[in-house]
Amino acid sequence: MTRSTFKPRPEQMALYPDVSGNTINGLGDAERRQPSYVYWGNSPDDVAHGDVQRWFYTVDPGLDGYGVERARRAAIIDAPLTPLAETPRAVTEADFASFTQAGLEAGDFDKIGVAAFDPVWAFEGVEIGFKHVVVMGFHHDFEEISKAPAPEGGLEVMRQYRRAAQGAITVANWLRAQGWEAEPLTGPMSGKMTMIPAALASGFGELGKHGSLITPEFGSSFRLSAVLTDCPLPLSAPVDHGIDDFCLNCRVCEDACPPEAIAPNKQLVRGEVKWYVDFDKCLPFFNEHQGCAVCLAVCPWSRPGVGPRLADKLERRRSRKALEQP
Repeated sequence: MTRSTFKPRPEQMALYPDVSGNTINGLGDAERRQPSYVYWGNSPDDVAHGDVQRWFYTVDPGLDGYGVERARRAAIIDAPLTPLAETPRAVTEADFASFTQAGLEAGDFDKIGVAAFDPVWAFEGVEIGFKHVVVMGFHHDFEEISKAPAPEGGLEVMRQYRRAAQGAITVANWLRAQGWEAEPLTGPMSGKMTMIPAALASGFGELGKHGSLITPEFGSSFRLSAVLTDCPLPLSAPVDHGIDDFCLNCRVCEDACPPEAIAPNKQLVRGEVKWYVDFDKCLPFFNEHQGCAVCLAVCPWSRPGVGPRLADKLERRRSRKALEQP
């Protein structure tokens, strides 16, 4: 389906509230503040677009795998966590490195980082008392995600959300076994916090024009989950690969977006000038296809093997420019 032919179904549009999702998201707001729930509320009753969220589940993607993956994910989330050890033990940098390396090799997660928790990441009305957040990434299968917006692409997203749930619980259980409180968080529901800022602080790359993260390893083709904890883990550092500058001069996702929801320039959102996707344009297409992910799949950084080469090229270009400075 192309941008020029997409017209939302009237029965869906009749359910939209009077308030714009962009307004709820803080588009144009100069004050830095916590995000508000706009979609994927923990209950549809929590959000203005709750009736639209309910409508999403009436769309039949025509693949039995959707129900299977939802059930598998639910079983993972409903399983009890490891009992908390009575006495917290010191977790050294070597301990955590050994645990994360084993998890990467086992496929429990594909990327991991740690950041000091910033209260502004919590959704409005939510208080989080934990000091740290562990963020994990789960790489899509490129061949499958490239089928988006066909249902097979959405099914791959659901597979990675299932992996993300299991990965978060694996990390939380390990921390609890060391005696540290740990709370797993996973999508697609909004949960307690927005994960992208935490991932940026955890060294996961940079925000792309399509409003999603870009890393050299996976491009935009991955999902996130997180674990809140007080365990004093070694912190990761934010990274700069020149991706932001690349997006300024790239229009691939912008041109590929079926509902034309990706803007050519950054915008002011909750006190920060950044890339932003038009919620009101994106959501109708997303709903009618049980997801989308076109922008993630077409991103040049998402093509297997391309990201590391692009990052190296941009770093060499930046180094040359630095040498040319008087």
